[in-house]
Amino acid sequence: MKDDILKEIISHKYKEIKNKKERLPLTRLCQMACATPASGNKMSKQLQKSETGIISEFKRRSPSKGWINRSADPTKIIPGYEAVGAAAISVLTDESFFGARENDFQQARSQTRLPILRKEFIIDEYQLFESRLLGADAVLLIAAALDLENCKKLVSRAIDLNLEVLLEIHEEKELDYISPDISMIGINNRNLGSFQTCVDHSFRLGERLPKEAIKISESGISSPQTVYELRRAGFQGFLIGETFMRTEYPEQTLRHFLSELTLLQKTNAYDSESH
Repeated sequence: MKDDILKEIISHKYKEIKNKKERLPLTRLCQMACATPASGNKMSKQLQKSETGIISEFKRRSPSKGWINRSADPTKIIPGYEAVGAAAISVLTDESFFGARENDFQQARSQTRLPILRKEFIIDEYQLFESRLLGADAVLLIAAALDLENCKKLVSRAIDLNLEVLLEIHEEKELDYISPDISMIGINNRNLGSFQTCVDHSFRLGERLPKEAIKISESGISSPQTVYELRRAGFQGFLIGETFMRTEYPEQTLRHFLSELTLLQKTNAYDSESH
């Protein structure tokens, strides 16, 4: 794998958007998107009231691991995620690097009432209008993929479209991207250059986030114990994909994960009370 996969992804994304604009001009997409009612389903509120905060992700592959679940069907997995207790859903929509299919998001949207995050490498407002048209409740903006000025413009446009923003940061210097208009801040435990993960990154950088922020830890989370410790550190959301998707029945894996997490929370609450 190349040392900086993010640069390769972004370079390809510019070409992809250019081709899309030729097929469907921005003005027409804007008309279509604005004619689509906004859901008003807030992911931030869902995470605030959730006892677990698990954002279950639908993904087929990754640049670092290759195919994770090539034949995954969103019409089966997404309702399963909701049924067993996911707080929200994340759907990857990049085809070239993550194996998404054109109708994955629409199928996911039709199968759940939970808030859905469109997980995409968003660099242009065109993608925000797409997200509104697809029925997304929230969009991911990656600080490492944007300069500060463009990020501010995209945040403003997303808000205009009634889309919540999950701002993803990985380094201290990206704290400058945080603004009061951003409802959720994610710390990516994965370095988007090398794709190596370290969950300790969330603990270290999380201390630097605003106290009022809804903190989300992303990538590399594989155990209920880690989620429990992150919750104690002030995190309210946990974006988990590969841990579930690499198994034959992702929704059942989530069920077991949530059962173990609930047991941990009850056991530790009991221990605290007894002392």
